[in-house]
Amino acid sequence: MLETRDLTIRFGGHVAVNAVTCRFEPGTLTAIVGPNGAGKTTYFNLISGQLKASSGSVYLGGQELSGLSPSARTKAGLGRAFQLTNLFPNLSVLENVRLAVQAVENVGLSLFRIWSDHTELTRRALALLESVAMADKQHMPVASLPHGDQRKLEVALLMALDPKVYMFDEPTAGMSHDEAPVILNLIRELKKDRTKTILLVEHKMDVVRELADRIIVLTNGTLVADGDPAEVIASPVVQEAYLGVSKEDEKPLSHPHTPHQGASA
Repeated sequence: MLETRDLTIRFGGHVAVNAVTCRFEPGTLTAIVGPNGAGKTTYFNLISGQLKASSGSVYLGGQELSGLSPSARTKAGLGRAFQLTNLFPNLSVLENVRLAVQAVENVGLSLFRIWSDHTELTRRALALLESVAMADKQHMPVASLPHGDQRKLEVALLMALDPKVYMFDEPTAGMSHDEAPVILNLIRELKKDRTKTILLVEHKMDVVRELADRIIVLTNGTLVADGDPAEVIASPVVQEAYLGVSKEDEKPLSHPHTPHQGASA
């Protein structure tokens, strides 16, 4: 279980995340939504350790993570795709994933390791590339990959860590219409493991409706709604604060199963 307690950060006089208390259970995918500037990515940065909180705390499985570095939080079980954007551009796709597998297994590059060990690491790396439909690009240098393929490679590296918590910050951003389903299918597969907790920042409401077991809404850094996706999307606070529909608007909010146009995270 991941938990934040009164998590807050201030930048001068501006409170970007305001005393957010929330629990995320294994076996659930929680979508974090809200308008531009709501504090969604900042909240992710506080959880993963990219930013230091002004006050409040983060717990994973009862262990307080607040004083730990991002890398220490990763070792504790937090996996965030945003942290894995530092790909090795001059190495091949396969070598990038193999290094991630080696790091998890604490396998160094010692010349005294028997070759069979490295063969097994390569086999596992190839299996991860197969899962993200990139095995055919295993020998390509990362620098030559288009943006969409780099995003898929980031997910492969995240999967190599086998974290307790998966944190996806707009995983399909910048991907083409044809590429995005690969990432979404991966997330669907990850959901089948009921021991994992998944957090998803996403502005595409059709994706949120399909994948989310729960939605929380941030507005001006404050948690304003939390619950079942259909109920949260239909609530007045979301219509007004997130979807831009005021109480005076005559047109009702679209049916919960109809994608909204113009929503922005």
